[in-house]
Amino acid sequence: MDDRAAPPELPPALVLTGPTASGKSGIAIELTRCLPCEIVSVDSALVYRGMDIGTAKPDAATRARVPHHLVDLLDPTERYSAARFVDDALAAMAGIIARGNLPLLAGGTMLYLKALASGITDLPHADPATRSVIDAMAADSGWPAMHAELARFDPDTAARLDPNDAQRIQRALEVYYLTGEPMSKLLRERPPKPLPYRLVQAALVPSDRAVLHQRIEARFDEMLELGLIGELRRLRETHALDPDLPSMRCVGYRQAWAYLDGHASLGQLRSTGIAATRQLAKRQLTWLRSMPEVATFDCLGADPLGQVLDFYAGMLAA
Repeated sequence: MDDRAAPPELPPALVLTGPTASGKSGIAIELTRCLPCEIVSVDSALVYRGMDIGTAKPDAATRARVPHHLVDLLDPTERYSAARFVDDALAAMAGIIARGNLPLLAGGTMLYLKALASGITDLPHADPATRSVIDAMAADSGWPAMHAELARFDPDTAARLDPNDAQRIQRALEVYYLTGEPMSKLLRERPPKPLPYRLVQAALVPSDRAVLHQRIEARFDEMLELGLIGELRRLRETHALDPDLPSMRCVGYRQAWAYLDGHASLGQLRSTGIAATRQLAKRQLTWLRSMPEVATFDCLGADPLGQVLDFYAGMLAA
């Protein structure tokens, strides 16, 4: 969807995205001092309670001062999805607009941002009972076998999924069990609902990838110093976690899990965590290159906050 072509009567919503360690969170908070906006997190890790250090979650004092939505929604044993994000984001945005403020969608989960901008097909909501049955079947036979089961009645969806992609295989099976129709057929027959907002999208990108890598390394070291390993140890003591849960596949937690299980040294935890974070940043930048409607600004420049603020002001006045 080309946001610049959206009807002008739609209420505006600001977007601030970019790769990890580009400074999104800090600039988003500063923007709330300059504009009447509330932050809506676009981050698949910030939704989890107790995962604070490894997600660089804004602290309680900051969140008390600056409204943040879609943070601390779930326990780390639960699953989140792009479809649920869209529902939650739209609800939060409606409330912000009703209060006379602007939504500021800030974060780097590009799949969520793309889903919001492009629209989500009207599919059934998650059903815990159905998911429990699917998970029990997968525990018995494995996700490749569940992928083969999906291929029997929805070969189009199965063809685009990895046989070990538990989350997406589960969702495709769930949709079929709830509706009796293949998800691929429903996606073709039910056009997505258009977004009822005019997105004003900005991204922070580095002019020098090496400097971003230095930032990533420094931030990961800081997470280790703040107690990432201890945080994960406490989460494992208080929740029935396993390494295949989406929360535990988050960068940093996945590597810390291997360390706690004795499969990696502290040095290996650090090196693999930094490498995984760099790969995440690379994927985020690849997403951004496919999104020409997003205006980009150098996060390493002299005044990225001022540039983004001027951009928003100009687009809001247009």
